[in-house]
Amino acid sequence: MAKTTLHLEKFLPYRLSVVTNRISGALSRHYADRFGIGIPEWRVIANLGRHPGITANDVVEQSAMDKVTVSRAVAALESKGLLARKRDINDKRKSRLTLSAKGQAVHAEIAPLALGFERDLLTALSPDEVAQLERIIDKLNGKMDSL
Repeated sequence: MAKTTLHLEKFLPYRLSVVTNRISGALSRHYADRFGIGIPEWRVIANLGRHPGITANDVVEQSAMDKVTVSRAVAALESKGLLARKRDINDKRKSRLTLSAKGQAVHAEIAPLALGFERDLLTALSPDEVAQLERIIDKLNGKMDSL
């Protein structure tokens, strides 16, 4: 029986994880010290900035972060006064999350930084490559739904 060797440097899940971690880490340097938040907190803020009033479970689904990470991020943001919880009027077991005025201000400052960072990063690719990358990411996400 032939030995199968896993070469991490060529293994797609590993490579995607490495590049994602490098990108997220580089971006977080733009906001971590200034606003005292980490990557999970920023992802919650970004989701609430786009979809105010969603639940923590919605954030889990949209961000692919695990429940514990989202729960800790929500608690940290709430303790910093960046987020508010409100009981769902139709289901008292759920809390709707919104950014406080302070959280909205943080979002308003970080979002342009994030978009500028993305713009700078994508200068490594041609417009055709950017479109191709978006299609490939969509295809891989679609495939994950069936695995």
